Amino acid sequence: MMWALREEPGPPAPVQVAVAHPEARDAPPEVWACARCREPITTEAERTERSGSREHTFMNPHGFCFRVGCFADARSLRPEGGWSAEWSWFPPCEWQVQHCARCGQHLGWLFRAPDRRFYGLVLDRLVALGLAGPRPD
Repeated sequence: MMWALREEPGPPAPVQVAVAHPEARDAPPEVWACARCREPITTEAERTERSGSREHTFMNPHGFCFRVGCFADARSLRPEGGWSAEWSWFPPCEWQVQHCARCGQHLGWLFRAPDRRFYGLVLDRLVALGLAGPRPD
């Protein structure tokens, strides 16, 4: 009889078991920020699908490869240069280079066409943050 092996009578001590919630473990980041300065740029809720996917890998004419995430909106970006339709990854969209407004890091492109507008952001230049906390200054 197992109860006879206990030194003190009474119910066994409660056992605490940590159970991971799959939705918390696999949850996407709340905020995407500039990897260089941690300026918040966009949110996971702004992710959008373009040309059949939310992420694409492209190579520019100079041979540089970019893993790009599509976002409906973004903030804290500074445009550089004019609009171009040359080598557009999303024809018939034109594109314009976008930099972090805080530190100047190139973060991606704004794409536009008469019927749509979205950001293609270089995922390797963003960092995933949880709930927004203070950024290091």
